[in-house]
Amino acid sequence: MGSHSHGSGNGVSHAAGRPRSVVVVEAAPAASDATAVAGAAAALLGQCAAIIESVDDSAYASISSTIRGGTIGKHVRHVLDHFRAAIDGDGPGGCIDYDRRERDVPMETDRSLALSAIEDLSARIGDMDGTRLAATVRVKVMVAADGCTVELRSTLARELAFATHHAVHHNAMVRAIAAEFGHELPEDLGKAPSTLNHERRLGGGNRTGG
Repeated sequence: MGSHSHGSGNGVSHAAGRPRSVVVVEAAPAASDATAVAGAAAALLGQCAAIIESVDDSAYASISSTIRGGTIGKHVRHVLDHFRAAIDGDGPGGCIDYDRRERDVPMETDRSLALSAIEDLSARIGDMDGTRLAATVRVKVMVAADGCTVELRSTLARELAFATHHAVHHNAMVRAIAAEFGHELPEDLGKAPSTLNHERRLGGGNRTGG
């Protein structure tokens, strides 16, 4: 679920028995920009916590017919997996791998566990300074069903921005599932910042878009 775009690179190498490697060098973000990214990530996690607290246990874990096979809990777990991957993959020798995640875990049905995970992730993001956020990281991405992977170079701030943007779209699905089970969540939930900005410039109110 979700897409991850880092641009294209010219240095593509092919070696027998090794995954193809595409290395994209990105300029490090300014400290103020990196801090803004961390703030947005923390705010999105706060939004996830508010969602969990707004629905009951049954709605959280019930399988949706609107979003086939999905549950609010599964979408929350998937969103948190991406934030955790970005944070855990930071550091010497580390590599961010969004495709390596657990499914059918207790968090998908237990709201208190999800809230605890959010609290932990929020605290870890809050401890990050501009230097760490601007640090170069490696990202491993599976790009084909045959298991072909590529390795990209990015920054921790860029990856937190991706995880945040990725979460916005899952929250749109969560909002639809919640409505199915009788819980109306805010209309702005699941709208990209660019959409909200556009609506506000036009006077706001009841517009849709991604």
